[in-house]
Amino acid sequence: MKRIAETIIVTFAGGLLFTWLHVPLSWMLGPLTAVLLWNVFTRRNLAWPGSFRNLGLSLLGYSMGLSFTLESARQISTQLPSMLIATITTIVFSLIVAAVTARQTNVSFASSAIGSIPGGLSQMVVLSEEIEGADLAVVAFMQTIRLLTVIFTVPFLAVHGLANEPVQGATGLAGQANGSVATMFGPFIAAAQDIASRPLFITLLLLCVIASVWIAIRLRFPTPYFLGPILAASLFTIAGYEPPHLPSLFIILAQWSLGIYLGLGIKLSSLGNWRKLLPYSIVGSIAIVAFSLGLSVVFSLFMPISVMTAFLGTSPGGMTEMGVTATLVGANVSLVVSYQMFRILFILFVVPYLLKWGFRRFRRQRDSEPQADES
Repeated sequence: MKRIAETIIVTFAGGLLFTWLHVPLSWMLGPLTAVLLWNVFTRRNLAWPGSFRNLGLSLLGYSMGLSFTLESARQISTQLPSMLIATITTIVFSLIVAAVTARQTNVSFASSAIGSIPGGLSQMVVLSEEIEGADLAVVAFMQTIRLLTVIFTVPFLAVHGLANEPVQGATGLAGQANGSVATMFGPFIAAAQDIASRPLFITLLLLCVIASVWIAIRLRFPTPYFLGPILAASLFTIAGYEPPHLPSLFIILAQWSLGIYLGLGIKLSSLGNWRKLLPYSIVGSIAIVAFSLGLSVVFSLFMPISVMTAFLGTSPGGMTEMGVTATLVGANVSLVVSYQMFRILFILFVVPYLLKWGFRRFRRQRDSEPQADES
């Protein structure tokens, strides 16, 4: 309990600081940064229960699911070919980046490839255990750098580069403020009053979220704590119902919990030659983000989709982080989540078999070369 209390104090300060500095996604990036810096400079291990992270994912998923409508479902059905194109081209470009990184850093191509492909960090680490020649530490390090690069660069580009107008307000997912202490605490005070006035409503809302998570777990969905509430809320809206929106305090707390969990999962000291690998991992991650930006511009020219929505949908980030950013900047959240979900499912169910087949074939050719020379 003492470690959890220490985590709350440290990360709350990080969230307030990033809000005061007008950093996008301040209540996710602030706690994440605070955890990293606290661990580096104090050598103290913070703690955060996985159940808190799961609850935060569920609340964010429910909030994003409210953006799905019958019209957005029609748009998604017409965007399936572009989702496949975006996924395949991003994976191919990631493999090119991986080849350059492997050549310059002397790590195996298997490690570099799995470390560069924009799938989930935990899923790619698990996959590395099944691929011969892949180094788990290298994969974890490269995926961590990719995640950090995307989380910090994509929201900044979206807010300050692609948004048509400045993003205002702290009532949504942004958690922004005009710099005063009263404004920073405003969402907490207003939401607390709202919760106190409707305790039964809040209880029923939480029960619906929990039920949708339970169903997603039983059906073995990937990321069930996130996808379950998304599907539940989207089914209600597509059917014509209007599920209630969450109080802003819940959204801020969900971002806060997710930021803490991401920060605790990043282990920068897990690799011995990280200094040599770090610059290539950063440059490679930035190159993939730039590729996504170029791809989004092309998509916006030929399809009914904005550059902002296409960029967040094709960016090599996580479904949660990009969905939160889409809500912040007013992009089409349903399309962004659908693009991200399609890529993640493709990588989870198709890419492992392709990688295993490709590496197996490469080893066969390599092993047969000496025999051909001798004959």
